Amino acid sequence: MKPEQVQQARQGQHDTDELAAVQRILQLHADEPGALLPILHDVQDALGYIPADAVPVIAEAQNLSRAEVHGVVTYYHHFRSQPAGRHVIQICRAEACQSMGADALLAHAELRLGCSAHGTTKDGAFTLEPAFCLGLCASSPAMTLDEQPYARMTAKGFDALVAQTEGGRA
Repeated sequence: MKPEQVQQARQGQHDTDELAAVQRILQLHADEPGALLPILHDVQDALGYIPADAVPVIAEAQNLSRAEVHGVVTYYHHFRSQPAGRHVIQICRAEACQSMGADALLAHAELRLGCSAHGTTKDGAFTLEPAFCLGLCASSPAMTLDEQPYARMTAKGFDALVAQTEGGRA
């Protein structure tokens, strides 16, 4: 086989595995009316994102249109339609954090990582996401790195976390 054929075969197996996981999740929720959000959360938890080819499968199982399912996936910031990087950074965008410098922190993070909010670094190391309240309002600005919260975050602190996480990569 040629290298591109091997890659296509691997991708095909990956797609098959993902759709099998989606089918298992759909079976878990088969008797629940209006289970779209729990299904999407379970798919996101299992796969790390909602694959585009899962949307019509979920839509059919829920007796919804593909547009309705796609609309929910794209409406909520929590759901991803692409795999995340190895590490996920969320920077709070709620009012308390904004008043304490979250806008500057997000701008710094975008420059430091070389990607915008909702983006992933070219090397796949980090995904940068806005979050709307991480529950650390009294210790603003707040962020998470791989779901670990950090309060009173500064640009210097951000740089140190990124360097520590990827062994100096940034």
